[in-house]
Amino acid sequence: MAYHVDLEFAAKTDAGRVRSHNEDSVAISVDCGLAILADGMGGYNAGEVASGIATSVLKETLEERLQNQQWEARNSRSKRIQQLIVESIVHTNNSIIEAARIEPQYSGMGTTLVMAFFHHDVVTIAHVGDSRAYRLRQGDLKQITRDHSLLQEQIDAGLVSQEGARFAQNRNLITRAMGIDYDVDVEIHDHVIAAGDLYLLCSDGLSDMLSIEEILAAMISAGSSLDAACDALVKKANSNGGRDNISVILIKVKSETPDTEGLLGRILNWIK
Repeated sequence: MAYHVDLEFAAKTDAGRVRSHNEDSVAISVDCGLAILADGMGGYNAGEVASGIATSVLKETLEERLQNQQWEARNSRSKRIQQLIVESIVHTNNSIIEAARIEPQYSGMGTTLVMAFFHHDVVTIAHVGDSRAYRLRQGDLKQITRDHSLLQEQIDAGLVSQEGARFAQNRNLITRAMGIDYDVDVEIHDHVIAAGDLYLLCSDGLSDMLSIEEILAAMISAGSSLDAACDALVKKANSNGGRDNISVILIKVKSETPDTEGLLGRILNWIK
């Protein structure tokens, strides 16, 4: 059920050096080609509850719905997958709200979300909030999500420079979150993958502590071991202060199978 993509996964989550407990959560489905990361918020450990619901419910929902799909031609398939993911995120969002309704001490809890689903020759990335996705390709590390935050809006408006953003006081004020409102606004995009790509999902406990150059250096220093790269990223974030929980997921594209559902694909299948 890995949808023709040969992947390698690794993940690590750490409370950091300041917080007493970890409100981040991660989930991976190797068979499904799926990775999910959430950064919770709220008092009385409610952030931990929200992020845990986000990762567990979304993973279970997507595994079930993806397994039961009959995929169409490429263009309609891509739209259907995005629709299915958004519907699953909305269902997960409603589950968080319902949990807070049942348990009043969790009222107001919420979480960010970033997820990646690898299928055929693309990765579909969806996010809500300021948890990020990066892609390392041929030595070039690029952020491929845009933060849903007040700071990002100020950057877009030219009020804050990219350099000044690293030291801004309001960098953690997000404009979208899971579990706050039934009308959750999900951003979702497809990205063409290539063999050798390395994708990073992370909470702001990493991206607030490390510049993109430091993230790249930590990833490269670990060589080919994804577990070592996760360790290096978390260690560097902690050495830089570790002011928040730190979570990372790394996904390596070992090989990808081209889309062969057209005429050429049918011919190739006939002659196998």
